[in-house]
Amino acid sequence: MNKKIKKILKKKNKSKVICLTAYSKNFAEIVDKHADITLVGDSLGSVLYNYDTTRKVTLENMIEHSKSVRIGVKKSLMVVDMPYQTYQNKRQALINARKILKETKCEAVKLEGGFKIKSIVEYLIKNKIPVMGHLGLLPQSIKGKFKSKGKTEREKNKLISESKLLESLGVFAIVLECIRGKTADLITKSISIPTIGIGSSAHCDGQVLVTDDLVGLNSTSIKFVKKFVNIKKEINRGIKKYKLEVLKSSFPSKKYSY
Repeated sequence: MNKKIKKILKKKNKSKVICLTAYSKNFAEIVDKHADITLVGDSLGSVLYNYDTTRKVTLENMIEHSKSVRIGVKKSLMVVDMPYQTYQNKRQALINARKILKETKCEAVKLEGGFKIKSIVEYLIKNKIPVMGHLGLLPQSIKGKFKSKGKTEREKNKLISESKLLESLGVFAIVLECIRGKTADLITKSISIPTIGIGSSAHCDGQVLVTDDLVGLNSTSIKFVKKFVNIKKEINRGIKKYKLEVLKSSFPSKKYSY
């Protein structure tokens, strides 16, 4: 087992797992200093390309962005989302997962789902592909509005069963997206691998957010997004200063000219 994965497993019930997204070298270099896991999420579809669904993200999109991210990642575990329709059966999943690992040099892939992808997750892990799970709200499966999960007794029991299933198959962690707090707490306590929440309360073993969201680069009104800084203002301020200096011919000065 990868040393970085072992380190993350040891954090269970001891220390929170920090997971953040990155889609380029520049962001990866910053994220890597703070995160245990750097995730190249298919959320790049909406964040960078303004897609209305992650289903439009291709394998090529993921691989090219991941190559850039790899340059900036030194210490954290790099995980790449397998996009929509790239793991419809065992053979296709293995071919695509191997392609991702080989071309991006990441250390694991993430797949959405539980019972429906049991045989696929099992097959990947048997073939030495490290897998991170993802339960609750599944963006690749959604048609229409996003709704939180784990509200009813039926949903709660299904999610707990799926989390135990994924653990038994050998996934090293599970992202819990938009799951009611009480249910997320039950899931976290029922398995021995870390849960990483997004909109699923502080009961999880760790948290993940889209970095562009938390630094204020992305305009979003999603309930679980907290903006910790507004970097867009700083960028705007810097560009405004550049524009003024160019207009006044004070830039470039001799210092910045050959």
